Amino acid sequence: MKLANNQKIVLLVWIMLVLVAVASWISFGGEIFTKTGILVERQDELLGASFKEWQNKFVLGLDYTLAFIGIITLSSAIIVWWLKTKRKIEK
Repeated sequence: MKLANNQKIVLLVWIMLVLVAVASWISFGGEIFTKTGILVERQDELLGASFKEWQNKFVLGLDYTLAFIGIITLSSAIIVWWLKTKRKIEK
């Protein structure tokens, strides 16, 4: 299948967005599920006892990452198809 320059640009942008999404998922720790809080162990300075406490922190998970990749894949496929049919109509 021959691709027009516009189609190649769309595919290149798609590849770059997928790579950025995967890199950001890895930079957040590669968690499977998205978390809005993490469990932190703290130590009481006065008594020396340790206790666990929830801290509000967003951790990107694979679920949101795959949803984003799916949306841009579907959008890119529609745009590439639209550019292909547009090229056929012009001929």
